[in-house]
Amino acid sequence: MSLFINFEGGEGCGKSVQARSLYRRLSQLAIPVILTHEPGGTPFGNKIGRWLKWAEGIDISPIVELLLFNASRAQLVTKVIQPNLATGKVVICDRYDDSTITYQSYGRGLDLEMVRAINNAATQGLKPGLTVLLDMPVDEGLARKRGKKQDRFEKGDITFHQRVRQGYLKLADNDPERWLVVDASQSKAEIAQIIWRRVSQLLR
Repeated sequence: MSLFINFEGGEGCGKSVQARSLYRRLSQLAIPVILTHEPGGTPFGNKIGRWLKWAEGIDISPIVELLLFNASRAQLVTKVIQPNLATGKVVICDRYDDSTITYQSYGRGLDLEMVRAINNAATQGLKPGLTVLLDMPVDEGLARKRGKKQDRFEKGDITFHQRVRQGYLKLADNDPERWLVVDASQSKAEIAQIIWRRVSQLLR
């Protein structure tokens, strides 16, 4: 049974940890599954991801961010996500188009409908069956990143990250059937179990 799951959340929320945890659990149960990520997931996308996250001395405007994220996304959807769903696999993606709505629209201030339209072109309308939002206060998430090398987005001021968080919560409120909002301040094991309860229902 094919199923598309994406993990979302602000900086330091632990979404990558939980995406890997779910991938391992499904693999152990011999359920065909792949784990991918944005920006990247393909050789072409990985190059774009490095530019977006680590470019130094270059002023990348919000509209350029939007277009680059979606160039990477279009390649990922075409080359990885759609083919694996077509063969009945579970596809887990660490970030997807919801990240672009929250970071580039709510965070950077780009027009929401424009962002949605460009996202939709890149994804060809493909939406996840489940979106897991790991939610926590911005200051707690950013504290987890202290002492580590920070990318362009992690370096954003706290008001930027607060807008991103509020964007996520609005998206989840507007589509509760697709979204699972989890308190990310809980233990890794508790979070993994909450996620598994929902995923196991979808796999029946």
